Amino acid sequence: MADMDPWYIYDTLIEGVPEGIPVTDYCIGSNWCYVDAGCGCGISHAVRGGGRRTFREDPCSIDLHALAKLAKSWNFEEATLGTAALNAWYSRREAIEEKGTFIDTEHVGRAEESNPFTLLKESYTGEKVTVVGHFPNVNSMFATADVTVLERNCASPLDTPDSACEYILPQQDYVLMTGTTFINKTMPRLLELSQKATTIVVGPSAIPSVVLAEAGAQAIAGSVVVDKEPAKASIKGGTKEQWRTGIKKFFWTPQD
Repeated sequence: MADMDPWYIYDTLIEGVPEGIPVTDYCIGSNWCYVDAGCGCGISHAVRGGGRRTFREDPCSIDLHALAKLAKSWNFEEATLGTAALNAWYSRREAIEEKGTFIDTEHVGRAEESNPFTLLKESYTGEKVTVVGHFPNVNSMFATADVTVLERNCASPLDTPDSACEYILPQQDYVLMTGTTFINKTMPRLLELSQKATTIVVGPSAIPSVVLAEAGAQAIAGSVVVDKEPAKASIKGGTKEQWRTGIKKFFWTPQD
């Protein structure tokens, strides 16, 4: 929706979180963040930098609704907490299952059935595809599609600076964008630029809500905490096995 207020996504998601749900635990680890609350445990990529920190309270001293408001912060650590708080509500297991969405609980390793790069391979073969964020899976895509990787911190010769989004996204057939774009506030514009493409929001920061569909996303490929103790341990510096035990992938198409 070209005329959508960029804050509409954020305000609608925050408004949907009930007041009074206690926050019981949180952690911003080296790569990931979790917020554990009375309704469930949500996760997010841990993003650093941005503006001056303004939030000085203990996150466990306020309710989940109040913590979710930090998603609008220009300090990205605060926004990380806000995003994990939103996922504690929207990505809780019962909410995902109520949508009739597949959660891959069978695989200890990579869940191919719910991996969007694998799931959509037949569809995007031969097409123009942009991936926002350099995912581990992306290199294999170059053999089957015309791929552009937009990356803020270009570390690979395959990467293109993300400032090229204005020029590239309107010409694409498929766009797979990291949920981290929600944290750094680029998501509304990226969705607007991708209106002609099939757009999927990908990764543990992705929030499964119809408001993203209203803004232009056709699917959400995110993560759900199914066992919070190993999930939390992995984020605190534990093992990949703990992550794979406690956190599973889902793929949701809102129109279903």
